[in-house]
Amino acid sequence: MNDSSPFVAVIGGGPAGLMAAEVLAQGGARVALYDAMPSVGRKFLLAGVGGMNITHSEPKAPFLGRYGARRDALATLLEDFDADALRAWIHGLGIDTFVGTSGRVFPTDMKAAPLLRAWLKRLKDQGVTLHTRNRWLGWDESGALRIAGPEGETRVKADACVLALGGGSWARLGSDGAWVPLLEARGVAIAPLQPANCGFEVDAWSPLLKEKFAGAPIKPVAMGLEGEPLRQGEFVLTAGGIEGSLVYALSSAIRERINASGRATLHLDLQPGQSLEKITRALSRPRGSRSMAKHLHSQLGLDGARAGLLRELSAKDDFLDPARLAAAIKRLPLTLVRPRPLDEAISSAGGVTFEALDAGLMLQALPGVFCAGEMLDWEAPTGGYLLTACFASGRVAGRGALDWLAAHRG
Repeated sequence: MNDSSPFVAVIGGGPAGLMAAEVLAQGGARVALYDAMPSVGRKFLLAGVGGMNITHSEPKAPFLGRYGARRDALATLLEDFDADALRAWIHGLGIDTFVGTSGRVFPTDMKAAPLLRAWLKRLKDQGVTLHTRNRWLGWDESGALRIAGPEGETRVKADACVLALGGGSWARLGSDGAWVPLLEARGVAIAPLQPANCGFEVDAWSPLLKEKFAGAPIKPVAMGLEGEPLRQGEFVLTAGGIEGSLVYALSSAIRERINASGRATLHLDLQPGQSLEKITRALSRPRGSRSMAKHLHSQLGLDGARAGLLRELSAKDDFLDPARLAAAIKRLPLTLVRPRPLDEAISSAGGVTFEALDAGLMLQALPGVFCAGEMLDWEAPTGGYLLTACFASGRVAGRGALDWLAAHRG
């Protein structure tokens, strides 16, 4: 690599930006990476708190199905850098991985920091320069990148640029969506950013439920949208609604139902391991002087937050009829009215549409400018799918930039 090598600026130091920088450096480009935060990979490190779930081991077809409406676009990105390739890449950094009981893949030590340190050392050895506390402000009249750093604003003239600016969640870690108006002003089509993998709100819990059970887990339970099959798991009651892994798994469908009709009705099965008939028989047994709360506990093991939720969402008369109460336990309606704010979401939906990009993830409205990561218009549930696609899109954008430079430099 020398001064005649093409110079590429990468904006954003998350997994997609770092991967693009690696591919570019390996391809012979001079690479400078700019990030607005004091250090790179902040959201990546936060995702590793409690266990760094890097990808998932499930077969290809269901894996791709996790990307919903954008399945085909993500299938293209993952063609040569799928979950297996990502694991091999991690092993190349000297980090071992294992598959957990749920099929999720983790580094052996469960931590994100050692992986990030090894990766940053590799990038440094490849000649990539990192510039933290440097915020991208768009372009000037000549097409140079405007970068605001500790010493003031500078202009950076690059032969190509990769934008990997994240979505709109967790603004304090750098993903603030501030890039949206900058690209819209240049004619780039962007789907509105929306919360994904997020909690949802109800109209209002009663003061009793809120005070006694906010923060309590609901398990075991199965949940599904009206008209859809139920999925078993667990979730958490919040002061204003619900959140947790089962909610996140359904969040895309819940959000779109709310977008379409203003609300979404879920049905809960509070006793997923028992049939309606068995529950009806149990509740029909004489309870004598025992309270209904003690009857539910002794006959079904249903108490605490689950019993509180049953009281909250069912009619008083249901408790007078064992058959009606059993039906409520097996199919308890819960209406959600809005998602929690975007900045609280684990990730975001929306972003630069794939129709605005070519196969190398270059913006058709801005030749030489490439996009990668969560700022693209796709979403996925938690479980390693988000990170896998971010890594893969960074590779595609880096290769796309190298191919474009080769075709446009004499």
